[in-house]
Amino acid sequence: MSFKRSLGLAALVSILSSTAMTAVAEGDLTIRPKKLPDLVLGTEDNRYNLSEKRYEMVTGQSYKLKIISSGQTEYAFVAPEFFPTIYLRKIEAGDMEIKAMALTELEFEQEGEAEIYFVPVKPGEYEFYAEGFEEKGMVGVFSVK
Repeated sequence: MSFKRSLGLAALVSILSSTAMTAVAEGDLTIRPKKLPDLVLGTEDNRYNLSEKRYEMVTGQSYKLKIISSGQTEYAFVAPEFFPTIYLRKIEAGDMEIKAMALTELEFEQEGEAEIYFVPVKPGEYEFYAEGFEEKGMVGVFSVK
């Protein structure tokens, strides 16, 4: 192999490896999960109220999100594009700790709460909503950088 060719190959490998190194997660899994503001579904004054409309997160950071149902109506909390892009650590509801591989929806038939522990792994903007109440304003966004 000629010297020029070897030098060119070394330069290419160097460029490719430095490019690959820039695509790393921003979060730190060695620290406790970051608590996001509680998401409350409905209030006594407005059963279609969402307490939060936007959550900002980074990939590779562990988070916990408490979702609270006011019990004003039945709520099915869904985030169909977001849930497949997270590593789900666990869900706590009542006296139970649920370890699952995936999450489809959280359905609240009455007043209650569930806490989700997860790590976002893919950047993007992901919509969440209370199914059937989107037109009433029960829609928000998970923003992951």
